[in-house]
Amino acid sequence: MTIDLRTDKKHLTKTFWDVIVVGAGPAGAMAALELARRQYTVLLVDRAEFPRGKVCGCCLNGAALATLRDAGLADLTDSLAAVSLRWLHLKTAGRSAIISLPGGVSLSREALDSALIDIAMKEGVTFLPRAMARLGETLPTGRVVDITTAAETIPARARVILAADGLGSRLASGETGPAHIASNSYIGAGVTLRTAHGDYPPGTIHMAVGQPGYVGLVRLEDGRLDLAAALSASAVRAAGGPGVVATQILRDAGFPAIAGLTEAGWKGTPPLTRTPKRLGGEHWLAIGDAAGYVEPFTGEGIAWALACGRAVAPVVDTALSSRDWSVTAILNWERVYQRSIRRRQTICRLVSQVLRRPWLCRVAIQMLAVAPWLAAPVTVALNRRHSSC
Repeated sequence: MTIDLRTDKKHLTKTFWDVIVVGAGPAGAMAALELARRQYTVLLVDRAEFPRGKVCGCCLNGAALATLRDAGLADLTDSLAAVSLRWLHLKTAGRSAIISLPGGVSLSREALDSALIDIAMKEGVTFLPRAMARLGETLPTGRVVDITTAAETIPARARVILAADGLGSRLASGETGPAHIASNSYIGAGVTLRTAHGDYPPGTIHMAVGQPGYVGLVRLEDGRLDLAAALSASAVRAAGGPGVVATQILRDAGFPAIAGLTEAGWKGTPPLTRTPKRLGGEHWLAIGDAAGYVEPFTGEGIAWALACGRAVAPVVDTALSSRDWSVTAILNWERVYQRSIRRRQTICRLVSQVLRRPWLCRVAIQMLAVAPWLAAPVTVALNRRHSSC
């Protein structure tokens, strides 16, 4: 159910929840769903009103689809009319290569996130939108979460809290301090346009690579064109906005111009590549983007988030089965996260180094234009199912 604080405040404060999940993106919603299926009482909190868009490439790769199948949600993307992705079209400085993709779909975050929340609520999760949360005092058997709405701050209690509140997690950073940000980290920027521009057909991820970053474009299920970029922060400041930089990258790479792109309503993110100091503390664990992030390319970000949501459930299950919270729960989660998520991010770290070297990127794309099969080891690795947890 969805809580209305005008009528359900007593339910929120009197219930000692097994788990409170802060952040209702793919990681948070999946974790809430998996824990509710284990018969735990789960409160899912998010500051946004749903449906809502995100700065995201809106791609689910083969690994993400495998996680949905493993969670019993094989029909979800079909029911939402997701667009099958078959090709990756790379361009830089007039050089071009088309690479076959082993799987994946494009789907708006408005549709995906809302659907996952609806499924979680059907399994018994209680959802509270339009509310901020921060960690409060530690209790003998749990933790207080101070939940702030437009009108007031309300204390809720839980045995375990999951911080799934994204890049720069306020919940986690309030306990451990800011995450370490890579010195050359790009910032994220995105916009979704209603344009019938025929040069960007559905079924293909179009990616333009340039000196100040890269831009990915993909058609969504409703025909809109989604643009997600990873850009140099200094280039964005110098140009006066991400739209100017994205337009330059598309032009220099040789992609067709998009009318109104410079003036479009771009949204941004903090620096992307980051590693938190810890993945947990007293009665809380960090998951999803809050547990660390690397610049993704063809749907890896959502794949990591979904896998993270599933992987944390047995760790929380074990923690809740013990009488007292201990450092063992944090160590268990760090081991699982290292095995199931962080190792997968290494591939994207390596690819990002190629993209930051224009001459090397030109050589790579020129080779792929002649022998696209050379990309198979990378695309297969990025799309394979995450290790079982």
